[in-house]
Parts: sequence; structure tokens; C-alpha cells
Amino acid sequence: MANKRPDGVYPYIGTDTWAKHLADAVENTCEQHGVVPPPRIGITEGLATALGDTEIKKIVATVGGKKVLRPNTCRPVQAGADTVLLLICDVHGAAVVPWDLNDRTVSSWTPPSPEATQRVSALIAAETALEKAEKEQRIAEKERDARRRAPGDETYAAEALAAAGEKFVEATQQVRDAKRERDALLAALGHRRPRPVVQAVEDNGQPMAALTLAEQPYEVAVHIQRYAAANLRRAGKTRGYDLTESLVASGQLTRGMSVLQQWQIKTADGTSSSLWRMVAVTANNRALARLDIFGLRPEHLVTGMPQSLCPLPKEKNDPTLLLLNQREILNRVSAGLNEASAAEETEPEHAAQRAAKVATVPMEIVIGCSKPEALEHVLRALNVNDHLRGIQPYDEDARLIALFATLVDAYAKEGQLGAVLADTFPTARGAELLDLGGVRDALTANGPLDPLASLLPPGEEVSPVTMRDAAIRAITALVFPEVPSAPPSTGKRQVRDTGLFWPIVQGALQEPPWSQIRAKAAEARTRLWSAAIAQLYLHRENILSALGLFGVQEAKEGSGQDPRSLKDLFLGAEAGDPTAWAALVRRMAPNLMHAPERLITPGQGSEAGDSRKGVRRTPSSALAALTLAYTEQTPHASRALLLAFARAVLAHPDAREAPEAPEGGRPVCYGERHWDDTTRTAIVPGMVLVPDIDGSPTSFVADKAWFDETFPVELGRATPPHAAGGASGGPSTARATDPADASTSVHEDVPVDPRDQLASFRRELPARVELAEGSYQRAVAAADALLADFEEARRLRTQLGEEPLPADQRIAWMEKLVKARDAAQTSVSALEQVESLILQI
Repeated sequence: MANKRPDGVYPYIGTDTWAKHLADAVENTCEQHGVVPPPRIGITEGLATALGDTEIKKIVATVGGKKVLRPNTCRPVQAGADTVLLLICDVHGAAVVPWDLNDRTVSSWTPPSPEATQRVSALIAAETALEKAEKEQRIAEKERDARRRAPGDETYAAEALAAAGEKFVEATQQVRDAKRERDALLAALGHRRPRPVVQAVEDNGQPMAALTLAEQPYEVAVHIQRYAAANLRRAGKTRGYDLTESLVASGQLTRGMSVLQQWQIKTADGTSSSLWRMVAVTANNRALARLDIFGLRPEHLVTGMPQSLCPLPKEKNDPTLLLLNQREILNRVSAGLNEASAAEETEPEHAAQRAAKVATVPMEIVIGCSKPEALEHVLRALNVNDHLRGIQPYDEDARLIALFATLVDAYAKEGQLGAVLADTFPTARGAELLDLGGVRDALTANGPLDPLASLLPPGEEVSPVTMRDAAIRAITALVFPEVPSAPPSTGKRQVRDTGLFWPIVQGALQEPPWSQIRAKAAEARTRLWSAAIAQLYLHRENILSALGLFGVQEAKEGSGQDPRSLKDLFLGAEAGDPTAWAALVRRMAPNLMHAPERLITPGQGSEAGDSRKGVRRTPSSALAALTLAYTEQTPHASRALLLAFARAVLAHPDAREAPEAPEGGRPVCYGERHWDDTTRTAIVPGMVLVPDIDGSPTSFVADKAWFDETFPVELGRATPPHAAGGASGGPSTARATDPADASTSVHEDVPVDPRDQLASFRRELPARVELAEGSYQRAVAAADALLADFEEARRLRTQLGEEPLPADQRIAWMEKLVKARDAAQTSVSALEQVESLILQI
């Protein structure tokens, strides 16, 4: 700076020379500890520009002609199998930005996708258009009011007033249209924002101990940062004291943890900037409160500080100039506050007086790690552990999501994550080839679902629908693991073997012993499952919609999921298998809860009387009615309608465009078909069109009114309690959805029309043929694999000169293969007869 800087408590940032010394010291110290450092530019532009001019001198020493960090200023931390090296120092109080990915606000973000990012850009444009329209409305309103009071010729005044009134009406309509457009975009985003995707920054193709964001437009970066700060403030309101005033009075008493992160910002004129800043991994609320005390905004630190907010003495203000260098920004802030604190006329509420206790704050900064590609996960785990052990309350969703992340890490730590998935997916194409790190990120919604592709069976198509189904099945297996069957009773006291997986759940969730699992523990586990599942959806609705879907039986014995793939379940349902439809309904359940027009909601209504609070409808009742609609003869629901509805529901989270009516135009929600057009719900991507009796889409959007009318409460009351079973698929579900039980309880020996029976056969037999084809393909593949294994075993035995197997063992194997071959030959003759019968149908 040209002018002499005023003295005071607010520090000034060190020079470029000392920044290079710090970079040398960090790199040399990381080499001594065997960890990977951040990129050098991140140290010089993000770390060194946040330390006071004397702080670097305190932490850097020269040993053997090399710059290193003093031993008392750094410490390694072990996080599982990974090591993180932390630098302990005092940083400028305004130098740390709150992290967007704080685990307390995790429920405020949606899964990232290119479509969601585009919608954010459209939302920003819609908000700008709304602000402009509201401004025009205020101007038109003032002009109309002025014309009402203006004296003059009555004819001219009346005409001018009428013109001003018309202008105001047009402006009001423009505001209404702009609000409708903005609200539609917010609904399309699930009233949330896509989570920023960070990854380890690379230097010459090698991952380093720092994070980076993908390039984003300036407006989007500002919008996302403001949204993150707003949600962090909302989460911080649960404190029992005022954090800001506490920092003003006592300062920051404990150290927070930070990491270097890079923002890549692209401005409207096409220029790009790469800014390095420190983000708070822990103590996010304190980082935001400090910026509030300093009078700064987080978005200004990560996108550029307007020069007019921190000008130098005798410097001309330029509203268009953005300061990008962090050293320049913090030096200007310190100079202004030091000058104000020295002035006698400065009020006690001025930032120069209030921020004195947080002029510098103690901080632990990540300067190295052993596995940079896993840095984000390690930092998340440290943040979750810090919060779960703290005294500050979580939001319910965020607390449960953090607990689920802890549960997944517990499986990984015990080495059982791959084993439990292999048990859940017995027909997986490559369960032994799983990338467990990628699977862990996918199940906790911190990465794409691609690593789950190995869990699909060989004939299943890899698509967003099947990948999400695999994720739901995997989450269900982790939360409700299978327990080995009880041994036969001996009349003596026996200790139940809970297997390898249930003790992991007990330890991670701190549950009581297996024998003491009651309804309270089952409900808590169901909430955990629901919160973990909700992370997979853009439209995340109330997690209480899943209450009642799992009971004590599932919490103790396991979920008992149907191992068939979606393809096989659809074929089975088309072939007339009610158990396949029941399993398909359980797979659909999360999609029915988390939709733009949710079809399953938490239990509402009154058991005392429908006229008082409406019809009682619990989630279990909704799923029971949908399940029994397959076997019960109802006038509104055919099997073609049910299957078309199931396909649409399973695919709706991946819809990129809003649905269109078959004959063109905009569809309307079924329950709003008689409403005025201005009051109807906006049609957004992810809504499902109502299928007709033949399964063809109609001009109405499926909403709860249509669902309750098509699958009424009375339909679900034909089953005993807990009949729907939900996503668990336990034994109680199988009993409740047995078609024989459902039919005999209502109908007694109803004669079947032969024409209807023939039509049913013609509708179901194609799916049965495809199921038989798939079974034979799997049998052929198994026989080929068996042949290859035996040939390899024979080759190895010849090569090693080993003795042959005992004769009795070889005879036993050959007898089993002869039985399998005879069964195959018998089935071939049956297939030949089927071929001849096809010509006679």
C-alpha cells in the first residue's frame, strides 16, 4: 500500500517472500511425515495470505538449510487408515469461509446433476425478472396514485388515470407471471439447491491435499454461497445462546479445522479467475458469525470483494472493480478497522470495536494427507464425529444422515461392507470387484451411483432406475441386516447367534442387546432408513412417511428382501405372479414418498371419525391397497394400469422435462382439474401422468387425490395389521399379500369366465416365456462357468502332480450332475411340447 497503515489489533498479511518460505516449509514437513501436501499455489494464495506478517515467522524454522515447520505447530491425526497433517496457527478472523458441505445442513442440498445446475441458472434469471417486475409495479402504482390526486381537466385526468390503471394492472400481471415462473423453478429443484461437488485438486495429474470446485458462472457462485450461508444461519438458531455475542465478548476459545479450497469463477465477459480460500471443516457457525461481526459476506470472499466496500483513504470508489487477491482484501479490512478503532468518535457497536476479540483466531489447517482422493470423505467423517459428540442439537434429518454415514464407515472399518452387499445381491455380476470407496460415497449421496453397477445381475440394464434400486436395496440391507436362523430348540437356554452384521449396527447406533429390541428401536431404525433413502431424491419429502413400513421383526431378523431384479419383478407381475407385484410395490415405496406430487404421506386423519379430520390413511394402508389392487377385482385399476403406473413411478426422479398431455398442452393435477388455472400447481419434471385402464397416459397428473380414489382405504383394510410390510419384505408381508388369502376372504368360489381366463393367459404367457428364457440363459452360463472351472482344476492337478480326489467324492459329484442333466433333458421335451402348443393358441 502507498499509505502508511495504521497500527492496531487487526493484523496485516505477510509478504510474498514469507509466503514462499511457508510453502517450502509445508512441502518439506509433509515429506518428513510421508504425506502429500497441497499445491504450492494453494499455500501461497490461500494459506499464506490469511496469516499475519509475524505469524509465519513464528511457525517457520530453518533446519539444515531447509525451511520446515516448527514441531509444536503441526500434528498428525489418524482418521481410520488415513493420516491428516494439521498446521496449528492463528489466522486472520475474516480469512475463513464457511463450508457449503457442512453436515448440519446436508438435508438442504439435493443430489448434483447438470439439469439441476441449469435450473439454478434459470432460477437466478427468474428472480432477476421478478425483481424488475416488482420495481415496475411499484412505479406504476405510484404513477396511478399520483394521477388520482392530480388536478386539471376532468376529461384528461380521467383518461390519464385510466391509462395509469391499465399500466398498473399489466405490471401486476407481469409480477404474477414472474412469481409463477420462479415458483415453478423452485418446485423443479425440490425447493433446494444442487450440492456443490468438490474433489481433490490435481497438480500435474497427481491428487493433492486440497479441494476444488468445478468452474461455475459468477452469478451461480454468489447464489449458492448465499444459499449455504442462509441454511447455516437457520441451523445455528437451535443454539441456546447467541453465538455472535459470545464471540464478541469472549472471542473464539477453541480451535476450528480448515482446508484449502479452490473456486473457479467465470464472469459474464468470459474471463475466468481461480481463487484459493480456506473453508471451515469444523466450526462453520463460528466462521459465519465472525464474518457477520466483521461486516463481510461469504460470497464476496469467494467471488471477489467489491472495492467500494473496503476503499483506501483518498481512493476513488469504483463499483465495478472486484478485489480478488486475499492479501489485498484482508489488509484493507484491517487498515479500515484499525483506523476506526483509534478514532475517539467510533461507536461501541462499530465492527472495529466488536471484532477485537476475533481479530485473530486459533485454527488447525489441513496441510497434508496420505490419501488425497479420500480427503473429502475423511473431513466429512471428522466433522460428523465432532458434531455427534458435541452438545449442539441437530436437525432430525441431518442427525440421521450423519448416523447413517457413521454406520457405513463402521461396516467398512470391520471389513464387512463387501460381504453384506454380496449376501444381498446373490446374482450380482461382480460383487467381488466392487470399489468399496465409491460404494461408500454412493450410499451416503457423496458421489455418483456408478460403482453400484457391479451389483446388478448380468442381464439387467445399467440405468438410473436400476442403479437407484440397487442403492435402496443396499441401504436397506445395511440398516436391517439379516440374522442367521434360530437353531432347533433343545429345551435349554440358548444364546442367539446374531451373525457378523447385526453387531455392527448395534455398535454404530448404540442399540440395546438383540433380545431387547422393541418397537421404539424399530421406529428409530426406520427413521434412519428413511433419511438415508431420501438423500437419493431431488424432491425430498417428510421422512416420517416411512413410519410403519418396518417393525420389530425386521429390526431383529432382517429385511428379508426379494432378491429378484426389477426386470424379473416386472416380468413376474406381467406373468401373473402376485409375490412379484408385492415386491415391486415395496421397491416403489420410496418413489411414492419423494415425488413432486407425493402419493404417500405420514399418517393423517382420524380413527375416531372420517368427518372430523378426514379418512385415516397411514403409509402402510396406502401400500397395502396398492398391493391388493393386483389381486382384487376393482373397477378403477387393471393390471395394465398398475404396471404402467409402476414403470412411470420408478422412472420419475430422472425426468428432465415436465410431462406433456398426449394430445398436447399442459396437463393438470387430477385433484385440481376443476380449479381455476391461476391457482393450479405448476407442472414440473418428475410428475407422473395418470394411466388409463389400458395403461396409456392421460392428461392428468397423478396426485394424492387420484391415488386415494384409485386405491381407497377400504381396499387395504382387507389385510391384517402390518400387511403392507413396506420396503422390508419380511415374513409378515408375504403372508399378507398371499393371493389365496386375499381372494378367499372376500370371494367364495366365484366362477371364472373361460373367455376372461383365455384373455388372461394370452396376456401373461409372453412374460412367462421371457422368464423361462432368462432362467435357461442363466443355467447355460452356470454350466459354462462350471466347465471352465473343472478344466482349470484338471490342468492345475496335472501341472502339480497331485493325487486324484477320493472315489466316493467323485461319484457323489457325478450323481448330482446326472440328475441335473436328466432334469434338463426333461425340460427340453417340455419346451418342445410348448412349441407345438404355441401354434394352437
